[in-house]
Amino acid sequence: MQDSVDESVQTLIILGAQGDLTQRLLLPGLGTLVAADALGDLLLIGSGQGEGTDEQWQETVARAFADGGVSGPDVDTVVRNTRYVQADATDESDLRRLLARARGRVTLYFALPPAVVVGSCRTLERIGVPEDTRLVLEKPFGTDMADAVALNELLHALVPEEQVHRVDHFLGMTTVLNILGVRFANRVIEPLLSSEHVESVDILFEESLGLEGRAGFYDVTGALRDMVQSHLLQVLAMVAMEPPSTLDARDERDAKARILRATRVWRDDPERFSHRARYTAGAIEGRSMPAYVDEDGIDPERGTETLCEVVFAVHTWRWHGVPFRIRTGKAIGSPRQEIVFRFKAPQHVPTGLVGDLVENRLRIGLGSRHIGMDLNVNGPGDPYDVSPVTLATDYDPGELLEYGEVLRGVLSDEMPLSVRGDMSVESWRIVEPVLRAWNAGRVPLHHYRAGSIGAEITENREP
Repeated sequence: MQDSVDESVQTLIILGAQGDLTQRLLLPGLGTLVAADALGDLLLIGSGQGEGTDEQWQETVARAFADGGVSGPDVDTVVRNTRYVQADATDESDLRRLLARARGRVTLYFALPPAVVVGSCRTLERIGVPEDTRLVLEKPFGTDMADAVALNELLHALVPEEQVHRVDHFLGMTTVLNILGVRFANRVIEPLLSSEHVESVDILFEESLGLEGRAGFYDVTGALRDMVQSHLLQVLAMVAMEPPSTLDARDERDAKARILRATRVWRDDPERFSHRARYTAGAIEGRSMPAYVDEDGIDPERGTETLCEVVFAVHTWRWHGVPFRIRTGKAIGSPRQEIVFRFKAPQHVPTGLVGDLVENRLRIGLGSRHIGMDLNVNGPGDPYDVSPVTLATDYDPGELLEYGEVLRGVLSDEMPLSVRGDMSVESWRIVEPVLRAWNAGRVPLHHYRAGSIGAEITENREP
């Protein structure tokens, strides 16, 4: 199937159109993009194994776009023209029929479980895809390092690497993108971000949410695979990378890849520098939450963790000796979602300055749109009495939802918000020692009450 295509016309095919990802995140994000950006002639096709009519799908799309708070003639046109095709994503005849409905350049978005994605790609390998087809995959990309390598080979048999988008919606968050501006547009900050001045770096993403209906996915994935291996290692790469010459996809992704290649578990000791736990019954904001093992669809014998913490080392000149702690957890009562640079203490505080000195910290919010710097100042009372202050600012949300940013990158062939093939493999290489230690039972599975801070496993924060 190698016919020439009209570049002014695009078809976005969502495989798994009836799933939670599509309706809760993907479609609202697309709506913000349609309303804000000139996409030209875009045909949206939803596809799934379930029965459905064009009219029912149009209602679903319209409702999701409205949830994203968008309207206008471009939005109305996409809704009016969108179509639904019932199809098995692994069946040859169904995929041929689905691709025959496309116009212009095709983008296949796999909003499907990983095993189904592999089956679908194997079918596409047999029948071929239209010229210049883009393939868009969600995390987790594979289940381990060997699986990621094999999946890369399968994808590259279909299309070149530059037409593969391994999307990570974290990279589309304005709060994450703001790391670039804070680091590289402020001479007063960037020189301080090195082992000469930084004591440690924390990357925290804790949630008050529980499973929210995702037991089937989460119980075979867990916090380490779901959050650390994909999202938070990508954040670490942005936090630690050297300044790229440009924000062109190649320059930026090369800089991130160098950091991932240099990253491994602190002292190569996952038994000591990784922790795991899962929540027991509790309450959050007055809402009762059952224990993880009592949630519908959970197999208690799997030992799936809902909270994990790993300390990593980045073996570069800039970050030698600086521990990077990544921590993520569900059902946390006072969740934190931020990057925290903890600076070393002053070499010498002159005798005569009194008061309680706090750690100097730079905090960049991941969930909230907030940046703060914790400092020590003196005055206006006793001029020698020091007290802490925070220089802080909030900033407005971006024009697009996270998935709108992701889709804009995909549909305009901009690659910085997608993960390159070698980077996906490196991420698995980094966490596999932890997974081996856990699977062998060398790291105990702790417990914490839902609604607590999960503090039972954080007594030794610093290596």
